[in-house]
Amino acid sequence: MRELGRLLRLIKPYRRSAWFALLGLTINVVLELTIPRLIQRIVDQGIPQHDRSLVVQTTLVMLAISVVSTVVAITNNVTSVRVGEGVARDLREMLFRRIQGFSFGNLDRHHVAPLLVRLTSDVSAAKNLVQISLRIGTRAPLMMLGSLALMVRTSPGLALKVLPLLAVTAFLIAFFVLRTEPLYRAVQEKLDALTMVLQENVAFVRLVKSLVRAEFEGARFEAVNEAMTERSIKVMQIMSLMSPLLAMCINTGVVVVLCVGGLQSIRGELSLGQIIAFTNYLVMTMAPLVMMTMLSSVWAAGIASSRRTAEILETVPDVRDLAEAQPLVSRGAPRISFENVSFTYHGEGQEAALRGVTFTAEPGEVVAIVGSTGAGKSTLVSLVPRFYDVSAGRVLIDGRDVRGWTLDSLAPVIGVVPQETLLFSGTVRDNIRYGRPDASDEDVVRAATAAEVHAFVSRLPAAYDTFVTPRGTNFSGGQKQRIALARALLLEPKILILDDAMSAVDTETESKIRRSLTATQAGRTTLLVAQRIDRIASADRIVVLERGCLMAQGTHRELLASCQVYREICDSQDALASGVGG
Repeated sequence: MRELGRLLRLIKPYRRSAWFALLGLTINVVLELTIPRLIQRIVDQGIPQHDRSLVVQTTLVMLAISVVSTVVAITNNVTSVRVGEGVARDLREMLFRRIQGFSFGNLDRHHVAPLLVRLTSDVSAAKNLVQISLRIGTRAPLMMLGSLALMVRTSPGLALKVLPLLAVTAFLIAFFVLRTEPLYRAVQEKLDALTMVLQENVAFVRLVKSLVRAEFEGARFEAVNEAMTERSIKVMQIMSLMSPLLAMCINTGVVVVLCVGGLQSIRGELSLGQIIAFTNYLVMTMAPLVMMTMLSSVWAAGIASSRRTAEILETVPDVRDLAEAQPLVSRGAPRISFENVSFTYHGEGQEAALRGVTFTAEPGEVVAIVGSTGAGKSTLVSLVPRFYDVSAGRVLIDGRDVRGWTLDSLAPVIGVVPQETLLFSGTVRDNIRYGRPDASDEDVVRAATAAEVHAFVSRLPAAYDTFVTPRGTNFSGGQKQRIALARALLLEPKILILDDAMSAVDTETESKIRRSLTATQAGRTTLLVAQRIDRIASADRIVVLERGCLMAQGTHRELLASCQVYREICDSQDALASGVGG
């Protein structure tokens, strides 16, 4: 199986430790297999001949074997844990890096909650699979094969009598493992759904409370929780059948040995010590089978989780560097051109978000993009940094298709302030220089001043060392937007994309920000998405979108005279402002 092959490759860096653990297991098994022979020696030779020295010597050997086996077992356990944890760490890192490399399209298809489950629960299941395989999972078959060979050597005829029973036991194990693996995969899928509901409720708990939807969300959680419980019960019910069935097989085997062996002993064909040794070997053959059934749930869960992690590792990012891609080196404000651009989310068969959009943002211009909700404004600007790739047409920077530039060189040139402002836990300073960790404090202050956030931060008790809670919940919407703007400006980008980035900023502060941005606009081309006309009226060019199509472009004055859609947007906002004012 490819998934197990991937796990074996993950073990490769720890192969010495893994081989050491397996060697220790082998030694342990060999030592344990000698115990029944030593018991036979005491019963057949020591006790009948009243040989005290033989009994004492053999007993001391057995005690020494037990001590050595214990030390070897402890060493094996410690080594196996190290290998398993190392594999888990590497697998988590591989998954994390793969997810970091996903394009927005991949993230649209793989939701946050299932990704978290793969990074946590699925990785733990794969780790358990590795650890169990290096410990009990390897010991059990070695013990079974070794004891089976010695059982045949002790009494071939008696061994033939119990082989059918061993075959039935092996069949039961294989049946249960194959039956439960898809069920464990279904349990993990139910866990995905459960985690998604939890993640949404924790993230949006304020909205749930404000809209008094706690009862609804409780019922929603109860539904997914019940679904997971039912699926888990089904798996456990099947697994619970295994132990009684295998116990019955073991007891049956012991009864057969005592009955048939007893009759052979009466006829003088077997000694009492041989019967005891054979019974011990039978138990040592069957016990690992029982152990393997108990572990089959770990194997089934590990295989299912390995498949799920493989889905992520084998996912190819929608957006990636082409073979002929070159690094972008832009020394001045670049020209951005959209040539007959069309885009559809999630591939063919869906309604197009953009259709045949063509316009150019000249170097140093501020180009505003307006339109009703769902017109495609955010989609359009997301094509410039290649968050998505166009479905048709081209987006060009300095005359070259953005797909011809390497992603690593494209990102530093473009500063993006998205609609949803995201801050990381840490300090204000760390958040501002997140994209440029080596920035000096002077650079941070300069960017914060341009974003009109320096005065506010300076008034905080710890200033730029003030702690930011996860998602920035200790700051207002406008404050978070200005910190995010400072983060983008610190990059000194040649292209600045503001996607409704000042919607929560008051009018006076926004005017100051615009003046600050205008003073440094010469070396930068700006794409500005906004809802309010008064915020973009001074732009060099305004592009009007409607249902994914370009309706018109021009200055504010030109569009008022020539574009009906633009006039309707202006009139609706004027009417709303008048109503509020009245």
